[in-house]
Amino acid sequence: MYIKRDYSQPFFGNRRRRRGFWRFLLLYILGIVAFLFFVDSQFPRLQMMALSAIGQAPEPTPFASQLATDGLEAFRQGNIKTAAQLLERAVAQQPTNIDYLYEYGRMLIENEQYTEAVDIGRRGVEAAPGDPRGYAIEARAMDYAGDSANAIPVAQAGLQIDRYFSPLHTALAGAYNSISRYQQALDAGEEAVRLDPNDPDARRAYAFALIWVGRFEEAVEQLERAIAINPNLVAPYFELAIMYRSLERYEEAIATYELVLSMQPDNIRAYLRLCETFYQVRDDAQAAGYCNDAIQRASIDPTNPDLAESYRQRGQIRYSRRNYEGAIEDFDQCVALGSNDIECWYIRGLAHYYLGGEHCDDAWNVLNEAMVRISQQGIGEPVLSNTLEGLRLVTDNCSAYFGRALPTEIPPTLIPPTPIGG
Repeated sequence: MYIKRDYSQPFFGNRRRRRGFWRFLLLYILGIVAFLFFVDSQFPRLQMMALSAIGQAPEPTPFASQLATDGLEAFRQGNIKTAAQLLERAVAQQPTNIDYLYEYGRMLIENEQYTEAVDIGRRGVEAAPGDPRGYAIEARAMDYAGDSANAIPVAQAGLQIDRYFSPLHTALAGAYNSISRYQQALDAGEEAVRLDPNDPDARRAYAFALIWVGRFEEAVEQLERAIAINPNLVAPYFELAIMYRSLERYEEAIATYELVLSMQPDNIRAYLRLCETFYQVRDDAQAAGYCNDAIQRASIDPTNPDLAESYRQRGQIRYSRRNYEGAIEDFDQCVALGSNDIECWYIRGLAHYYLGGEHCDDAWNVLNEAMVRISQQGIGEPVLSNTLEGLRLVTDNCSAYFGRALPTEIPPTLIPPTPIGG
């Protein structure tokens, strides 16, 4: 039988075509699945690449080591708050790393966050009990927080680990000073400087010890050398300027505060201290200007303790210039802000007395409140005598108070208040 074939068509054409089609479809599906798996597993990375391509990628999270390095550089530049924030982030990444805990604790102490620094010090001791740094932070912070007696055994425990670690002697110098063991404070401060002459904290601690034993010029020298080690750190400038003022070196004190303002133009405390210094030298106009600057800047944050102190100081200036109404306004603000400064009480009472008339009641009441606070706070002369003299003046010159008994017997030698210089 003869079969006619069409040789233009392959014998197995349709079967092969169908087999190739299914193979292609299978490979296509597998390719899509593989692509989707890759995208899913690498989505964060691909997303960052896409955002980077259009300039919207967020900054990558720095490693703890980079945060710590940046924090220490900020500290060297005098930016303590930034340094503390960066080191806090480093500690958050590596919460048991004693290197980061120690530096973070130092920044907290500089920022006067003593309770938090005590906690960081204890964490450092727990994380590395064989390292003296945790003990040093805990002891220093405890001293600044008012627990000086208990800070001493903590520092001594650190010395059992490494008696050559200077910050432990620095901590002991501060704690001994706080509990009036001045010779031991002096010995500890001297040892801290001997072990690490390039540590500004050691020199500052030694300076405070020198102050308490009356060696003021030597204290000034130590503070000047502390500033030379890190000229961007402002705290030693304030300590040095206080020493200049106590030695009546007022021009140097003023220059020192102005140096602080050259570094930190909005430093409220520098304006306040300039106000106080000019008031000391009886340049009331200059003093009032700096107090106004301090109040203006501090008013942004009513919780800033410098605000009440600035009102108190300006009130004293106004009282000295016989602006009794203005003085009372400032002292009222001082009290409203929660200050315990006795000047905001007894000088306010005296200002009411000098206004006379209807102010006699306020004078009597405020001066009696001042007496209560003087007793509670253990305040001595000349505040006590001035307050008692004010009460006596009220009983002598305000008709409603003739013959009133004073809170206590007036001391035999009084320092009477005067409108000028009060």
